Amino acid sequence: MEEFYGSGNNFLPWVRDRAPSPQSLAIIHLLENADSKGLNPEDYDGSLWEGRLAALEQSRPPLEADLVRFDLAVTVSAMRYVSDLYSGRVNPRQFDFEFNIGEKGNLDLSAFLRQKLVDAADVEAAIRSVEPPFPTYRRTVDALNVYRDLARRDDGELLPVPRKTVKPGDTYGGVPRLVRLLELLGDLPANQKTPVGPVYEGSLVDAVKHFQERHGLNPTGQIGSETLKELNTPLSRRVEQLQLTLERWRWAPREFERPPITVNIPEFRLRADNEQYQWVLSMKVVVGKSYRHQTPVFSSELKSVIFRPYWNVPIDIQRDELLPEIEKNPSYVARHSYEIVDRKGSVVSDGALTAEMDEQLYSGKLQIRQRPGPDNSLGLIKFDLPNAHDVYLHGTPARMLFSQSRRDFSHGCIRVEDPVTLAAWVLRDKPGWDADRIRTAMSGEETMRVTLDKPIPVLIVYGTAVVMEDGEVRFFDDIYGHDAALERALAKGYPYLR
Repeated sequence: MEEFYGSGNNFLPWVRDRAPSPQSLAIIHLLENADSKGLNPEDYDGSLWEGRLAALEQSRPPLEADLVRFDLAVTVSAMRYVSDLYSGRVNPRQFDFEFNIGEKGNLDLSAFLRQKLVDAADVEAAIRSVEPPFPTYRRTVDALNVYRDLARRDDGELLPVPRKTVKPGDTYGGVPRLVRLLELLGDLPANQKTPVGPVYEGSLVDAVKHFQERHGLNPTGQIGSETLKELNTPLSRRVEQLQLTLERWRWAPREFERPPITVNIPEFRLRADNEQYQWVLSMKVVVGKSYRHQTPVFSSELKSVIFRPYWNVPIDIQRDELLPEIEKNPSYVARHSYEIVDRKGSVVSDGALTAEMDEQLYSGKLQIRQRPGPDNSLGLIKFDLPNAHDVYLHGTPARMLFSQSRRDFSHGCIRVEDPVTLAAWVLRDKPGWDADRIRTAMSGEETMRVTLDKPIPVLIVYGTAVVMEDGEVRFFDDIYGHDAALERALAKGYPYLR
């Protein structure tokens, strides 16, 4: 504040001819409608501006002190609003999210207001320039305002709980409400012929399948407990999910040297972007279990691809899971292609354990690793991205897990559905590394590391609302409770913990 006013020779930048400037009025309009960006207007004196402006209008000419107070209020609120749009309201590290806000560079609020807003021809466009530049963010803003309108229009009636799962052809008393809700949400097109009686059938079944797909459920068309829970979730809750997703988008880095790979944990999906941040690759993933083995949220860089990798078993899995099995069955090591190695990587045993070796395995002096091959827990490809959590992307022999709608089964690492396609995209700038050569390397005899000439940014993110490129909005469960934690932090209001 001191810098802002000092750099302007202490004159009132938001006052012209003893009246609010056009720029100040444009800013106030944005502050009063901050909820359209997923923010709380009261953080920027949203309900006070009408009275302030009326007081200035009634006092002709306004007192100098009133003009000063008005000008200061505009400056404080504008700085808050711009800062919150640029980097979010709370620091992601509160939640152990490892996005470094400083990586984006600090926004000089005094200079931004002075240079971009005070004399701006288009205040809204100038402020929009501080928001995340990604199409997904802009689609989420648009979806938020659609769902705010839907929440106002919905009658909020709850669907009745049936005694058993409702299947196509069953009679269900909730059919009229189901028709109204799915027409409102767009799952049931308005031009479709809908049931007029209590029988659940026809186009309504197809609409429920579409709704299930949008909410991370198997599209069976049957209305069981999970589907009923999603159908009865208030649309105001969907608005909140979109608001929380926007907050997290503001934490992410703004610029990338290369198009990034993004993994969204609650969606169980990986996507890769092109230079315009359009999705060019999409596949299912398996992430960490919600209890004890959560996949962390962080940013890193993919630097190499390893074909036929070894799996160095983490010490906690070694102690808690493998050693009890080995003690019960000494042949466990050989049967699962494990071997015991020392800290230099030299093989100590690939079979039975002695008491001394068992003790050293518990202490961590010796380590269990799994030899390369089709049964290796990492599959035949590992995507290496250095990070403090030792989390990486990899293939898997457990292909059946990708058929599940909820896919939190791992110990924290991320298993990818189609490692060959992902490897071909990652290695697209390496001559000769097409899908055929990748499969050859996977079926070879040797472990091979291919280092990228330029690392690829990787974002592991957490968003329970996702807006597709065609505008369709999808919602997912808060499997790790991160939405709930962020809501608690935001509920405290200003000053948020930064």
